[in-house]
Amino acid sequence: MEKEFVKKETQEEQNIELPKKKEKKKNKFEIENEKLKEENQILNEKCLRISAELQNVKKRNAEEISRLLKYDGETFIKKILPTIDNFERAILLDDANLEDEVSKFLSGFKMIYSNLKNILEESEIKEIPCVGLPFDPNTMEAVLTDHEENMEKGMVMEVLQKGYTYKEKVIRHAMVKVND
Repeated sequence: MEKEFVKKETQEEQNIELPKKKEKKKNKFEIENEKLKEENQILNEKCLRISAELQNVKKRNAEEISRLLKYDGETFIKKILPTIDNFERAILLDDANLEDEVSKFLSGFKMIYSNLKNILEESEIKEIPCVGLPFDPNTMEAVLTDHEENMEKGMVMEVLQKGYTYKEKVIRHAMVKVND
């Protein structure tokens, strides 16, 4: 009877040990599974970051392209502004009561000038208003100062060269004479 009892004990011990071995294997698989889950989570987060960065790059590029297209003609406009200035100077000669022939010639200048002004206005190029307004360093450049009693200090007395904005961006500052 003792032999039987001993055999039963060993079988019970063996039965107990077997599940322990399975538990150890199960733990190894669980550990492996957890590691894989962590790696998967890390890779998913990395993928999301890369995707977000790509979207940011696309957005920045779209904004840059939009900005470039918005001010596309700025270089051309800067080149044509001196021609507008020269037309204005020539038109001022008509006020000097010159001969009729010269006056007729200048009337042609006036027509060309008015056409150019219309083209500029259609292209959203606007003259910066200055005379009688307070000096604004963002849109004006003070090149001369003078003193006049009838005018407040810091007011623009005269425009020496007109300034222009292109779609709300200053492309040429106005050169002005300011009361001090």
